[in-house]
Amino acid sequence: MGEAMGQIKVEVVHGKRLVIRDFKSSDPYVLLKLGNQTAKTKVINSCLNPVWNEEFSFTFSEPVGVLKLEVFDKDRFKSDDKMGHAELSLQPLVAAARLKQILSVATDGMTLRKVIPESDNCLATESSIVWANGEVRQDVWLRLCDVESGEVELKIKLVNLPAVSPAR
Repeated sequence: MGEAMGQIKVEVVHGKRLVIRDFKSSDPYVLLKLGNQTAKTKVINSCLNPVWNEEFSFTFSEPVGVLKLEVFDKDRFKSDDKMGHAELSLQPLVAAARLKQILSVATDGMTLRKVIPESDNCLATESSIVWANGEVRQDVWLRLCDVESGEVELKIKLVNLPAVSPAR
């Protein structure tokens, strides 16, 4: 990875239809990774539709990495159980922000790009990258992989993207 290019803020909003890993429920938490940076939400006890509403900041560099997410069930006396994982490429978000900078046109609420669910991404539904309140934002529902069910909602904001010079 090269020098830091910008910063993203990732809010882990909530999960839905998470899998049972204890007797009747689970005690889920989310682990986020971007490059060598990690962040962890609080544990929500006995809940399959947890609400975290926690925001974390990460720096990124070129080439833009992939945000990795893992959900675990907290256990007291043994290792935590896996409840699924997902990945999100940050390239579309950064590319949309760069295009907005270069073109210097965007009205509040304008959609810069749409990202659709495909076999090579973990999107549960179509996601729009928008210009809102002076920020490039993407709200996503990620489908958890290698598990029977479960989705996690993230709200991602791109902040502190260095200015790009127009091509000459």
